Order: sequence, then C-alpha cells, then structure tokens
Amino acid sequence: MENILVAGANGTTGKKIVNLLQASEYFNPIAMVRKESQKKQFEDNSVTTILADLEGDVSFTTENIDKIIFAAGSGGKKVEAVDQEGAMKLIDAAKKTEVKKFVMLSSMGVDNPESSNTLKDYLQAKQNADTYLAESALPYSIVRPGSLTNEKGKGKIEKSNKLNKSGEISRDDVAETLVYALYDAAAVNNTFEIIAGSTLIKEAIIQ
Repeated sequence: MENILVAGANGTTGKKIVNLLQASEYFNPIAMVRKESQKKQFEDNSVTTILADLEGDVSFTTENIDKIIFAAGSGGKKVEAVDQEGAMKLIDAAKKTEVKKFVMLSSMGVDNPESSNTLKDYLQAKQNADTYLAESALPYSIVRPGSLTNEKGKGKIEKSNKLNKSGEISRDDVAETLVYALYDAAAVNNTFEIIAGSTLIKEAIIQ
C-alpha cells in the first residue's frame, strides 16, 4: 500500500479524503495536522498522524511518503502564508524525497484572479502555488472544483481542462476525485476543472 500524506486532514474535505483512503485497498492515509489536539480523532480510528504547521517547517513530513494530497486552506485568513507559501514548502519537501505524485486541491477561477472582487487574493495565492507545482518536475494533478456544497455525493462529475461555466459540486465528490487522481494512470501532469455532472468519477479521472 502506498503512504498518502493528507495536508489539511482536519478540514471538512480533508476528513472525507482520509476516510476514503482508509477504506481503500491501495492507499494508507497519513493525516497531517496542525495541533496536538487534532491527532486523537484520527489515531482513535487507527490513522497515523504527523504534526506539522504549514506556516513552519514541513521539510520532515515527506519521509516515507509515496504521494500527497494537498487539501489545506487558511479559510481566507492567511492565503499567502498557508495557501501559497505552505504549499510551496511542501512541494519542495516532496521533491527532495522524490514523492511519486502530488495532487493539489485548487479552485475554479484560479486562472483569472482579477475576475473576483472578494476572492482575488486567495485565487492569486492558489494560482502561484499551482504554477509552482506545475513547474516543479513532480508528477502532479491539479483539481479545480466549482463551489463546494455539503450535499451527499453522487459519484458523478463533469470534467474538462476548462469548463467555461460555473457550477457546484459536493465535498464528497471532490474528495473522491482527489483520491482517484492519486492513481498513476490518472490525469498525470494535468490541470482540470470539475462540477457535478453525469460521468462516473473513476471514468472521468482514470485515463
């Protein structure tokens, strides 16, 4: 089984990712959390944790890690420190330990931050992190979902490098997409957008 580091494991989407990985035959989740108090919920479910803050040193977090899902976010509070610089530091660490794939949770609108009045700084930070990953020489998938909802997932999406329309998607389906993106045959060195749709996630992602 491959060891998968989940940055942002304590977040709403991050917890869903960890659960999917734990249920998988192929992946073993390693939950990266920022506070000691966040470890127990994972360890009680036999999930290994690693304590690290994206605002600090993360160079040690990628030892014995096969692949990474970056699902961390500052919630708009520290977009440069966490969403941009934190991601870049983890990418650097992944390069040093020759991680086999880095899956980035991004956002629709990242390719044009100027289009948003309220999210401009966030989208710019995410764009910088996405670009850094794409230029890192690491195998990667960058997943850009539409507006996130907490509705039950349907297991189906619409996917394109550029959808040219807005839309919503459940966190369940985003988490499932990120996990499928871990596969070696899935969307390698590819950036794509997703919203709720009619294609099974596995069919949309595994090429």
